[in-house]
Amino acid sequence: MEIKVGIKQVSREIVVESNQTTAEVEKAVAKAIDRNEVLTLTDTHGRRVLIAGGSIGYVDIGEESARRVGFGSG
Repeated sequence: MEIKVGIKQVSREIVVESNQTTAEVEKAVAKAIDRNEVLTLTDTHGRRVLIAGGSIGYVDIGEESARRVGFGSG
């Protein structure tokens, strides 16, 4: 799934492609914000992204849309 994290006062967002479930991500985000802890997300390659809970502006959790391959006429 694709996770986008907006950071306060930063124009670019952090995008992570992860195998974590929606419930896992929601729980981790809520905990990081409530307790002002570090949010740790793991991408599909096993790399970790650490984000300070107090700097999180928003989190967009959603399935990545299917990618088209080749040429289409529509």
